[in-house]
Amino acid sequence: MPSTADDLALAGRALARHGLVDAFGHVSARSDDGTWSITPPVPLARAVPGSVQLLDLAGPDLGPGLPREAWIHREIAAARPDVGAVCRAQPLTATALASAGVPIRPLHGQGAFLGPQVAVHDDPRLVRDRAAAARLAATLGAGSAVVMRGNGAVTVGADLGQAVARMWVLERSALMNATAASGTATPLDDDEQDAWCAVAPELLQRIWLYLKEEES
Repeated sequence: MPSTADDLALAGRALARHGLVDAFGHVSARSDDGTWSITPPVPLARAVPGSVQLLDLAGPDLGPGLPREAWIHREIAAARPDVGAVCRAQPLTATALASAGVPIRPLHGQGAFLGPQVAVHDDPRLVRDRAAAARLAATLGAGSAVVMRGNGAVTVGADLGQAVARMWVLERSALMNATAASGTATPLDDDEQDAWCAVAPELLQRIWLYLKEEES
C-alpha cells in the first residue's frame, strides 16, 4: 500500500506534468498517525519518496533541509484542524488574474469547489517566517484556495488528493475566467454552487485518480 511519502512524490510529479509547478513548489500531508510530511526543496518533478521529510508543527523553527516556505504548511495546519494536506504551486493564469485584479469565480461546476470567489493575499513577498505564514493563513480563512499576488497559490483539502485536485481546478477555473473576461460572465448562483459542493469529495477524488493514473 502506498505510503504518505509515495503519494507526496507522486503528487509532485503530477503537478509538474500539468505545468502547475516548475523549479519551486511543495506539498505536505498528514499521515494516519497524525504526523505531517513535506516534499524537499527540489523541483517537484524530481521528488522521490526517500527525500520526503517530517514536518514538525511544534518546534521553534523549521528543521534542516526543509523548504523555507514550510511555514505556510505549519501555520495552515495549526489554524485548520480540518485540513489534511496543503499544496503550494505556481499556476500561471491564476497568478496573472490576481495581479490584474480579476476575481476567480465559479463559472463551471468544478469551480464551485474553490468557493464563491478565490481569496487573494495582497503580498507578493516570499513567505519565509511564521508571522508572514500566519497572515497568509488568515487570508485563506475557512476557504480552500488562496492566490498570492505575484507569488503563486495555495490549496488545501481534507486529504492530499483534494488539495492537489483543487490546484488543478484552480488553474482550470482561472483559464475560464480569463477567457470570459471579454464578455459578461455569469457565475454559478448560490444554489448551483451548493449542488456542486455536495458532490465535491466524489469528484475531487475522480480528479486525483486521473492525475495519479498518468504517473503510474
